[in-house]
Amino acid sequence: MYRHRGGGDGLWTGTMVRMVVDDVGLRWEVGGLCRSRNLEVLDIGDDGFWGPLPSCLCNMTSLRVLDVRNNNFSGAIPSSLLYNLKSLEYIVFSGNAFEGSLSLAFLVNTEEPTWFPSFQLKMFGLSNYVLNKDKNGVIPSFLKEQHGLTNLQFSHSGMTGNFPNWLLVNNVNLTQFDLTGQNLSGALDLPSNLNLVSMKGFDVSTNVIEGELPPWIGSILPNLTYLNLSNNLLKGRIPPSMGYMKLLQILDLSNNGFLGEIPEALAKDCTSLSTLKLSSNNLQGQMLLRYSNLRSLVWLYLDSNRFEGDISYGLLNSSMLVVLDVSNNLLSGTLPNWIGDLKLLYGLMLSGNFLQGPLPLSLCSIPTLQLLDLSTNDSLVGHIPEFLSRASSIVTLDLRYNAMSGEIPRWIGSLLDLKVLLLQGNNFEGSIPLNIYILEEVNFRTKRRLESYKGNILKLMSGIDLSQNNLTGFIPLEFGYLSELLALNLSHNHLMGPIPGTFSYLKNVESLDLSYNNLTGPIPPQLIELYTLSDFSVANNNLLGRTPDQKNQFGTFNEVSYEGNPLLCGPPFKSCDASNPKPGTLPSFNHTREDDSWTKAFLWSFVGSYVVAFFGVVLFLYINLHYQYVLFKLVCKRVGVHRLRAR
Repeated sequence: MYRHRGGGDGLWTGTMVRMVVDDVGLRWEVGGLCRSRNLEVLDIGDDGFWGPLPSCLCNMTSLRVLDVRNNNFSGAIPSSLLYNLKSLEYIVFSGNAFEGSLSLAFLVNTEEPTWFPSFQLKMFGLSNYVLNKDKNGVIPSFLKEQHGLTNLQFSHSGMTGNFPNWLLVNNVNLTQFDLTGQNLSGALDLPSNLNLVSMKGFDVSTNVIEGELPPWIGSILPNLTYLNLSNNLLKGRIPPSMGYMKLLQILDLSNNGFLGEIPEALAKDCTSLSTLKLSSNNLQGQMLLRYSNLRSLVWLYLDSNRFEGDISYGLLNSSMLVVLDVSNNLLSGTLPNWIGDLKLLYGLMLSGNFLQGPLPLSLCSIPTLQLLDLSTNDSLVGHIPEFLSRASSIVTLDLRYNAMSGEIPRWIGSLLDLKVLLLQGNNFEGSIPLNIYILEEVNFRTKRRLESYKGNILKLMSGIDLSQNNLTGFIPLEFGYLSELLALNLSHNHLMGPIPGTFSYLKNVESLDLSYNNLTGPIPPQLIELYTLSDFSVANNNLLGRTPDQKNQFGTFNEVSYEGNPLLCGPPFKSCDASNPKPGTLPSFNHTREDDSWTKAFLWSFVGSYVVAFFGVVLFLYINLHYQYVLFKLVCKRVGVHRLRAR
């Protein structure tokens, strides 16, 4: 196999000639490229070409391989191309910007083809190419006669009609079969005597294929290493015959309507399986067999099903597990202590179940754990366990929508890699701890000078959600120093005081929600410097003064962002004229004559009431002899005490 780059006069000739061109500015005519009748392999994939595919390619009558994948070719494929290139075996047009109708009858529309290629294809790739903008294409029926076809790639090319079962029946030598992202319907109806022993990769995901899988699917595809049937309308049980696929490494059946339990044969016999995705089905029963044999399993996604009971003990055999997602099921009980034996675990997603506490101490013994999601488990109560402070590798800690209480622990600041902290919808109380941040000195450049701020900073933090709790106190100024922060949500608490002016340093923040608190004072006008902000709310507080100027991102925020603050003025509300409060001040009252007369009337009524009350008491004491006597003794006693002090 020879490689020739560029457009020199000399071209390789011989049994197999390979032309690889990576000069984007190459003119096809230069160097006689289009006159290269002896060229057998033209591979210009991933080389950044653009424009129409040259019609002079038709001159390369010896071509066996034409690979133009992943460029930016546009327009229509020349009508005479395949007519002249009668020796082609490998055709790959995938990953370009071809458009319009092909004039080739076998590719243009739903009509029966009138022309068939005179050659036997081995590879045909038309991925990411909509054959007709006005009409969807169909699988070319000439492929029935291509018995030597080994690789078919038609993903995302707008094919419609029934799933082409005939294509598999007539092409038993296929090794790669990719029809993902089409509009193919009907059932996957394959005969039981079919023997696709060469098939390694089978992907028909993201179609509208329905019905049940053939119960013998595992026996007719015994050597598969990759099977993807996700995002279809398949239903029924997962066939136990999948246990015959002993070489299977990746199995994706997610987003269908499968029901029943995971087959015993699948859990015991597919020992090479590294990725198992069964998300978003109606599967039930135990997660996995208690004694499953998935020793090579790395990625396990069982979320959004109806699995119940305890977390399967059989996972102990999957010691290589990196991601375990069993969220949104009906699991109950406590998180087992043996979970700490999965030493390679990176992500543990357990949200949306009925798990109970306490959390096992072994969680902090997983050195690689970065994502811990325990949200939406109503039975998780109590404080955040202190031993999580030793889980120093955690990047995302999600404890939202539980029934946890107490104060936010001060040790969270010791999680040096923490980027996302989500505590929304619990019963946490007290103030936000100041030592949630790491002590570090940082510099902020202002318009005129470079200023240094030394304070508590949680570097690399990108998201904090403490909303819907019972937090009180002031918002720490240090929040403004989280330079990597993308989202901050402190809404629905009892926080008070002003919005820190340091928030203007959140140069990367996209979402800032401080609504439904007791915040007071003006909105810092320098917030308009937050150019990345797309979601902003300070609604339902006690803020006053002028709203920020409608510049930059703040020009996109309407009254919903500010509602529930009656002392705010300015756009998008009423203007801040003399009848409205001045920015940063309490509302003042105009001293008109009407106001003065009202004040005088109030004072006279107050004095009159005081006088009447005084004489009422005196009259009461005069009438009641008992109280006169008590008052007399009290006066005498006071006088006696003063005399004794005088002596």
